[in-house]
Amino acid sequence: MRTIIVGFVAAIAVLLVIFSLAGINEIMTSLTMADGRIVIAVAVVALAWLFSWSMSLRTVLGVLGIRISVLRAFSLYAGATFANNVTPFGQAGGEPFAALLISRTTNADYESSLGAIASVDSINFVPSISFALVGVAYYATVLTLGHALVMVGLTIVAVAIAVPIVAILGWRNRDQVEMKIADIVVRVVGGLARFVPRLTPTSKAAVVHRLRGFFDAIERVAGNRRGLALSIFFSAFGWFLSAVSLWLSFYALGYTVPFAAVLFVIPLGSMASITPLPGGLGGVDAVLVILLVPIAGVSATTASAAALIHRGATYFLPVLIGGSTTAMLEADNAKTGSVRSD
Repeated sequence: MRTIIVGFVAAIAVLLVIFSLAGINEIMTSLTMADGRIVIAVAVVALAWLFSWSMSLRTVLGVLGIRISVLRAFSLYAGATFANNVTPFGQAGGEPFAALLISRTTNADYESSLGAIASVDSINFVPSISFALVGVAYYATVLTLGHALVMVGLTIVAVAIAVPIVAILGWRNRDQVEMKIADIVVRVVGGLARFVPRLTPTSKAAVVHRLRGFFDAIERVAGNRRGLALSIFFSAFGWFLSAVSLWLSFYALGYTVPFAAVLFVIPLGSMASITPLPGGLGGVDAVLVILLVPIAGVSATTASAAALIHRGATYFLPVLIGGSTTAMLEADNAKTGSVRSD
């Protein structure tokens, strides 16, 4: 809790710096003039985005033999998004909690649950980098790119090449990876156990056993072509809806920007969620504003106002929904656990 509070304080400080540079009064004036009906449409599109990605999770869980309803899948993914948005380093910080929530709700083992949510996050990378590359190709063919945009484009291409290579090499050498991770976990847990009385040191064999359950879950998902294709479709549709949300945010302010611009910016902004801020709050907003000004050709004030509308729908709304659904799921889990113990 202390880490989360510190993270939010730091995120608010970053937001204040960004919006102060753009002009807080001017941003507030732009927001008061926004079309309320379009803002509501932004929220609806954001909910559709969350639903689409929840269907990706439901598909992956189905491949692993875990059957859940559409409503339960939406609740679980909203809870996972909530965890990602309130912990540092985005998915890296929220995935363990999300896996625990899935495990407790579906009675699946923790390793399969972690493999499922990790698979969804990995699948999300494919459409995101694809959309970013489409945006780079569009701007490279119709516009003369400035130095900054050239660097951004080269970075995207480098990431698109490097990440799959690292993933393939890691997968082919997963036995060695398992052993190295197990060594690190045993040492870290053993060191912490000296200062944390309730923490019990673990063994290398126990860690390797859990890691193999995690990798087996990912292997099952990757080996199911139909499930993988369907999950990628839901992921791509979710990215498209996220771009629509940002485009509508500008439209609500009276601006029509090229759709290729938001399709290009959205995946890049999401990469900033790996910052040590809760859900990338502040970092994602800064990247959106910095990129939208030259790419969409708008002022910093307009870009900041649009980013606030978009992030309100895709960050704060999922936090509210995810927090509520997490509380309800945990209450249901506690009740079910109590009945079982009886």
